[in-house]
Formats: sequence, C-alpha cells, structure tokens
Amino acid sequence: MLPASGIHLSVLLAHVQPGFFLDGVFKLPEGREFYVQILLRTLHFLAGIIWIGHLYFFNLVNVNLMKALDGPTKGKVIPQLMPRALWWFRWGALITVLVGLMYYAMYILKSDSSNAGKNVWAVLIVWLLIPIVTFAIEMIVVKRVNNGWALAVIVTVLMMIMALAIICWLKLQLAGYGSNKSYSIGLGGALGLIMLFNVWGIIWPNQKRIISWTADNAENGTAIPPESAKLGRVAFLASRTNTWLSVPMLFLMGASSHFTMLGV
Repeated sequence: MLPASGIHLSVLLAHVQPGFFLDGVFKLPEGREFYVQILLRTLHFLAGIIWIGHLYFFNLVNVNLMKALDGPTKGKVIPQLMPRALWWFRWGALITVLVGLMYYAMYILKSDSSNAGKNVWAVLIVWLLIPIVTFAIEMIVVKRVNNGWALAVIVTVLMMIMALAIICWLKLQLAGYGSNKSYSIGLGGALGLIMLFNVWGIIWPNQKRIISWTADNAENGTAIPPESAKLGRVAFLASRTNTWLSVPMLFLMGASSHFTMLGV
C-alpha cells in the first residue's frame, strides 16, 4: 500500500498530459522564411566568431609571441601555426561577409527599398561600390605609410568619408523609409567589407609569401629575401587596422537591434 505522499504523486502524474511541461513554452514558427533567417544568422555569428577571434589572437597574442622567438624557433612554429590559423581566418571572414550580405539584402534593405519604391539591387550595388572604392584608396595608403599613428589618422578620415557617403546614399534612396537596421548594418557591413578586403587583398597574400620563405629557410637554409620585412610590416598594419575597425563594426551590428540611433 502506497503512503499518502505516494498516492498524491501518482494522482498528479495520472492527470499530467504528455506535453504539459512544454505547453505554452516551446512552439516552432510556421513558414520556411523563419528557418532560412535563423540559419543565416547562426552561420553569420559562427563564422564571425571564428574570424574576429583569430584577428584578436593575431594582434593581442601572436605579435608579441613572435617577437620573443629566435630565428630557428620561428622556422618551426610559423610553417605549422600560421597556415592553419590563416585558413580559418580568411574563410571565416569570407563566409561572415557573404552571409551577412545575403541577410542584409533579403530581409532588411529589401523591405525599406520596397517601401521607398526603389529597386533593392540598385541600392545595394551602389552601396557596395562605396567600400570597394574606399578599400582601393586604403590599400595604397597601407602600403605606403609606414608610421602606425599616421596611418590611423588617415584611415579614420577615410572611414568617416565612407560613412558619410553611405548615409547620404541610403537617405537619398530610402527617402524617409530607412530603418535603424538599414543604416546601422549599412555602415557596419561596409566596415566589414573593408576588413574582408584587407584579409584577402593584403594580409593573406603577404603572409603566404612569408610562410613559404620561412619554411624554405628552415628546411633548406635558403636566405629569406629582404622584402620579407616590408611585407610583414604591411600585413601587420593591415591586421592592426582591422582590429581597430572591428570595434565600430561590432558596435553598429549590435546597435542595429538594440540601440536605435539612425533612420526611422
């Protein structure tokens, strides 16, 4: 015979329906669009963590580590570490930006452009051209200006001009229908594009050559070309530029949903 407490428990369990604990708590959204959106967002976040995580590792940890290593140790460490790290770094950057562009065009800019009576692709293409032109100028500056502080000032002014151009373009096209998301991600995404171009246009090409020379020196004793130092300096400046640009980029991405300051 069950004790009183056991009887009360058995009565309670007898009246509990199979979905009692999840009723009103767990409910999947209806419609394929919601699943596409969450898939794109998850992939964007995951790739972004890989990309920016490696960026901070390179700048906050690896730079000082390499300074502390002697030549023979670098010959062992660099060929093993850097190709692996740069693989995740550059492909994480590419996936982050491409998926972000898809989401921005399909679910944010499209809505505001439609409300304003504009073609989203026309708005998007001109928006894309602005950071592309900005990067072309920035790449020349990074390769020619060796002083980090001078580069920081020039890049800051250049980014401010780019931001102003983007705001003017979006304001002209969206005509009062531009949302905080369109402006914030429009600006943050442009910074992300600059960072992506720095990765694939400057950092990776330079580092690839340095890694090859270092490995050849370690294996065969081949002298490292004098231009290696120049390439390394340019790659470092581009990487440090990306580190600083990541701060306003991340702020703007967060502000798109959590800090309304632009648009309507």
